[in-house]
Amino acid sequence: LCVALGSMVVGNLAGLPAGYLGGWVDALVMRWADLVFSLPALLVAIVVAGVLGGGYGLAIAVLVLLFAPTDTRVVRGAVLEQRHRPYVEAARMKNLSAWRIMTRHVWPNIAPVALANVFLNFAYALVSLASLSFLGLGVAAGSPDWGRTLSDNRTQFLANPWTVIAPGLAIIAVAAALNIVGDWLYERVDARGRAR
Repeated sequence: LCVALGSMVVGNLAGLPAGYLGGWVDALVMRWADLVFSLPALLVAIVVAGVLGGGYGLAIAVLVLLFAPTDTRVVRGAVLEQRHRPYVEAARMKNLSAWRIMTRHVWPNIAPVALANVFLNFAYALVSLASLSFLGLGVAAGSPDWGRTLSDNRTQFLANPWTVIAPGLAIIAVAAALNIVGDWLYERVDARGRAR
């Protein structure tokens, strides 16, 4: 949840001005997003966690920074679609500040896309953090984490396979459920926004 929400906050703070203001702001933000987006997120997280000694807080911070370009691109694309709409032009004619137009007028119209992306990132973050814990770079030994449970019980697979199968199925089920909830929420919020 921290990774998904942190990524959404960073993505919105970068994507809103990039899409609305354009120009050098857009170029700067998108070059940063392209650079980070080109890196393999899990591999970078493994390297950083391995070099700096691991830990759950470090893993979360690294994944927030690595997932943020996805949110930035999604938000920027949605803002580009909205910025020439009549309601934005009307707000400009009233001499409202760019920040107020972005936060009070544009963001509510792109919120369904941003919220749906949170659920997608939640599923990716769950798998990534479980992978780091499985490798011993996430939570400490003995902590309640599905990835750590998979790692700790893999030697017992032949004696008691459910100690490995159960956490693996839990990761898959939660990731799939979050994607379904995200799609459902997008449809509900988008339909409500169109009705307005």
